[in-house]
Amino acid sequence: MTDGLDLGRAATVVELGPGTGAITEAILPLLAPGARLIAVEVNPVLATRLAQRYRDGRVEVVHGSAADLPDLVPHPVDTVVSGLPWTVMPAALQRQILDAVVAVLGPGGRFSTFAYAHAGWTPPANRFVAELSARFSTVERGRTVWANLPPAYVRRAFEPRVPAQAPS
Repeated sequence: MTDGLDLGRAATVVELGPGTGAITEAILPLLAPGARLIAVEVNPVLATRLAQRYRDGRVEVVHGSAADLPDLVPHPVDTVVSGLPWTVMPAALQRQILDAVVAVLGPGGRFSTFAYAHAGWTPPANRFVAELSARFSTVERGRTVWANLPPAYVRRAFEPRVPAQAPS
């Protein structure tokens, strides 16, 4: 999830859907001193647990929806890393969250998310890739990690386009 994102040069990283913090733990050691990691979690129980886990201030936990990202985090941000379940979201919510991501990313911004291999060919997955391509200059798919259960791969997107160009 973190490969190719140049997190050591990022001043602000946002994680969407951190859940229990597994990806959060992978991000933290890659950040430069003074960099901010803001975790946006919609589930109040998970947000509370994450805030307790990171009482030391290494992670700023925000309880809220990724769709409201521009209202929740100071921007521009350098990188958004997402653990959200894109293929089970309604199309309108998918678009709304991607628009919010593009709105907070600065020039040269980077986005990373993962998907499960068994769902990568479905219409919602194809729609998600089309929505990413409409919003970013470059979209890449990483190799499938078969050791993951279930097998998964990472999608990275670079260079957000002007928000007005994204489809609605």
